[in-house]
Amino acid sequence: MAKDFLSKTKQSHQQNSNLPPIGNMSETPRFLLKNRDTPTLQCPILSEFPELFHATFTRHGGQSTPPYKSLNISPNVGDEYNDVINNLDLLKSISHAKDLLYTRQVHGCDILVVQPGYVFINGETEEADAIITNTPGMAILVMQADCQGVILYDPENRAVATVHCGWKGHVQNILSHVVTEMQSLFGTQAGLLRAAIGPSLGPCCAEFKGYRELFPKHFREFMVGENYFNLWAISVNQLQTCGLRKKNIAVAGICTKCATNQFFSYRGEGRTGRFGTVAMVKN
Repeated sequence: MAKDFLSKTKQSHQQNSNLPPIGNMSETPRFLLKNRDTPTLQCPILSEFPELFHATFTRHGGQSTPPYKSLNISPNVGDEYNDVINNLDLLKSISHAKDLLYTRQVHGCDILVVQPGYVFINGETEEADAIITNTPGMAILVMQADCQGVILYDPENRAVATVHCGWKGHVQNILSHVVTEMQSLFGTQAGLLRAAIGPSLGPCCAEFKGYRELFPKHFREFMVGENYFNLWAISVNQLQTCGLRKKNIAVAGICTKCATNQFFSYRGEGRTGRFGTVAMVKN
């Protein structure tokens, strides 16, 4: 199934004559499919740590009806509230979490830090686009429908972050802010951090006709065709600039707009749901 995602992304990319071939998209899936009733993708470089739960959920296995069918986990897109709550409860159950925490994402670079003693109030959310925690049993969730869901894990200090990173997050370099915050909080060594960049808008579909006004000039080195950008490569570059080692960064290589049969995509569908990326340090 993961191979199907990659194949479809590559086929769509190659059909666009304005774009060069994607040279770094491996035939071997970088994320592996788990749990066929409620499918999730998991990243091998994170799976080597038994104390860490992590998963990128697809759009399948939930209760929502079209256009949110079926595992929409956002209460802010027009879906039935009870369906969303049931879907969130499913994520919490699969994660075996004591609590499931998410935020109001606003395409900024504010970070919510959750350490032992944090008072969790079910149903209340703060405004932030990244969550950092070292609290066992606290699952942290970001929601997306083309934006990147990025997991950062510090195995030395058992601290984890989930980051919602769209193009505005790239401009603000939210990934750098998160790495710096983890270094300040835990003494994290960037060279030991693992990073997983999940399914999101690929270079085949990341068209920005107004890029001259939207992006800093140095982003142009990541152009792959007229108006098209490789946002995955921008994330990798920003993480490496922070000190992460290339071998510790994994990119799913799955374009959500090319795979709307498996993931929600705002660009591909307009009115649609949000799928989730979850991480948790186990008890």
